[in-house]
Amino acid sequence: MIMEVAILNVIPGQEAEFEAAFAQASPIIASMPGYLSHQLQHCLEKPNRYILLAHWDTLEAHTVGFRGSQEYLEWKKLLHHFYDPFPTVEHYSLTLANPAP
Repeated sequence: MIMEVAILNVIPGQEAEFEAAFAQASPIIASMPGYLSHQLQHCLEKPNRYILLAHWDTLEAHTVGFRGSQEYLEWKKLLHHFYDPFPTVEHYSLTLANPAP
């Protein structure tokens, strides 16, 4: 499993519109082959910052499958105009997990 981590800096004052657009875009990513789950979290210290955490079967499911798809064009149309600067996206694999008690 691969975790995609994207830091999303939204243009200040457009947070509500971004959240509505993200809710509309969520089914797009969820429908992709290799997709496992995702969540959007809002930063407490910086009101215009979010983090997207998405889990994929493989790196290629995200970088080739999703980003190379027609669905990605709709995702991009819905969301990319909110970002300033454009997000940094990185991918991680699990090294160590500590299960909850």
